[in-house]
Amino acid sequence: MMGGSVSSTGHDVKPANAAARLLHGVERALDGVFGVPGNPLRQLGALGFHLFWIATVSGVYIYALFDTSITGAYASVETMTTAQPWSAGLMRSVHRYASDAFAVVMLLHLLRELVYARFSGFRWYAWVSGVPLLWLGLAAGIGGYWLVWDGLAQFIATAVTEWFAVLPGFGVTMIRNFLVTDTLTDRLFSLLAFLHIGIPLLLLLGMWVHIQRITDPVTAPHRVLAVTTVVITVLLSLAQPALSQAPADLSRVPEWLGLDWFYLFALPLVNRGMPGTLWLLTVAATLLLVALPWLVPSSRAPAAVVDLANCNGCGRCFTDCPYGAVIMLPRSDGRRHAREAVVETDLCASCGICAGACPSSTPFRSVTLFRTGIEMPQRPMGALREELELAIKGFDDADLSRKTAATVAVFACEHGECPAPRDGVAVLRLPCVGMLPPSFVEYALRAGVDGVFVAACSDGDCEFKSGDTLLRQRLAGEREPSLRASVALERVCMAQCADVAATEWALAEFRAGLPAALDQQPAGAVLAAKAFARSRHHV
Repeated sequence: MMGGSVSSTGHDVKPANAAARLLHGVERALDGVFGVPGNPLRQLGALGFHLFWIATVSGVYIYALFDTSITGAYASVETMTTAQPWSAGLMRSVHRYASDAFAVVMLLHLLRELVYARFSGFRWYAWVSGVPLLWLGLAAGIGGYWLVWDGLAQFIATAVTEWFAVLPGFGVTMIRNFLVTDTLTDRLFSLLAFLHIGIPLLLLLGMWVHIQRITDPVTAPHRVLAVTTVVITVLLSLAQPALSQAPADLSRVPEWLGLDWFYLFALPLVNRGMPGTLWLLTVAATLLLVALPWLVPSSRAPAAVVDLANCNGCGRCFTDCPYGAVIMLPRSDGRRHAREAVVETDLCASCGICAGACPSSTPFRSVTLFRTGIEMPQRPMGALREELELAIKGFDDADLSRKTAATVAVFACEHGECPAPRDGVAVLRLPCVGMLPPSFVEYALRAGVDGVFVAACSDGDCEFKSGDTLLRQRLAGEREPSLRASVALERVCMAQCADVAATEWALAEFRAGLPAALDQQPAGAVLAAKAFARSRHHV
């Protein structure tokens, strides 16, 4: 395990309620089956984008063969299904099942964020911007079923027009245009086709807006999951092709309908004479979802603070901030540097990743007051250095006759599984391990500790999206600021474990191997860095 990272499946946040604990258990179980990168519950957002594009490509193919007329709409869809079952018919089924899966993924994504309370504070924008996507997705699906113009489409036309008829400005005239044979024209289907293209375009725009405050958002699932999704959709389409119901007949009411409950779950309320109730529920649900970030109180740590005297405008904090809270603006203090970092406090997650990226966050600086270009008021780098020095001094003052194992400085994420301090082990907590500058690792080793152990969040579950990944890249020399090549990574371990017991085991194994690592020559550090970037050990 020397010079490697210990990883494991599981969620880093300790669930606070029964629903979160249940979801936590399900995710950990799926990690064991699919692995963290292939776990669909961890990639719901990316999976939603993937399903959207599957539905879009198949929809374009279908639209090329679709007849936008009253007499031709149903016939053209039936021709695709019966005369071209292995091409257009298959694409119709793929379009239907990908759309259904998209609706399921949207709902699961919302519920997952709700259960883990990821909707307030700096996350409010992503939550609020996601609410309209629910209704746009629902409208796109309903419009697609309407275009087929079978018995189900007739039911949809009746329910939707009756639903809107209770609003001011709508009424009998609108119902006649949609439901009376004498006034129904081909222009209606041209309008429906236009809406079925326009609404998904608005949906795509909304999805783009939804991820704007996330740096490097993941919009494509893991390759294995992406291919598996396509294969399952095609196999399901072959096993159970999408079929139309009887053609629409406005002179009679259909006796039986097979509803798609993914999209049409609310329309039976209108059919039962409760359109007003449905409007009330829709408006109330929308307002509740939009207001939720402010209805549920949440504690928030202070935002990052910039010290212009130590900021050289390098932009590393801007590049590494997971939520785009740091922006670069022209210099305001007249110094020669062209730019300065500015923190947008309402976007700041208080993770400290920006401080870990700042080149001034090095404990080797010989200044009277150690301050960095950007740091967290609740966890300043100067205080972290003092805490580390006190811990090392405690190791030096200890009775050497009682020393039974190597001394280790542990840098632990507050959201992960943290080992307990003990003789020879000092634990320093951070908001996120991404806040740890690599120079602190070298400083600790030069100051006399035998090894440095980083206790990060579980693999794939960093509370702040990418803190563990950024630190791993910095330690491996793949990202600035990087750990110097002269540091022997055999004396460094980054652990990502499912529980405290696994973290304790990883720490014990690391300490047991340190005496051998201390005898190795620093010349092997470059090779060790490459191995550190590749290795994955599971606990």
